[in-house]
Amino acid sequence: MNKAQYIRRITTATKNVGTYKKSFDYVISTLADILEERDRVRKKYIDEGSKPVVTVSYNGSENRRPNPLLRQWIDLNSTALSYWRDLGLTPAGLKKINDEELKEKKKASTLDTILSGLEK
Repeated sequence: MNKAQYIRRITTATKNVGTYKKSFDYVISTLADILEERDRVRKKYIDEGSKPVVTVSYNGSENRRPNPLLRQWIDLNSTALSYWRDLGLTPAGLKKINDEELKEKKKASTLDTILSGLEK
């Protein structure tokens, strides 16, 4: 998928769960960049044989090391997860956003109660 497709998909998802705000567009764009890069890294990893361990030559000796592409893919996935959470696209993220909104509504209703009591 390309960036534009990811942006549409993420925006639709946030609207479906009720967390979309226009101010999130930059965050959504950044998440789309991360996902697009993650897809490129994954494709390269697969094209190179999907080897979790690679042999690296260093100073004349050969050493086996974890594949840096696999490590990069995992890092990008972890980063994307934190963005999904912030946008309310994980159960924990959605709960946190809903709890914050509920607290804001309670504060407003308490203030309304106090103000209405002063009017009497």
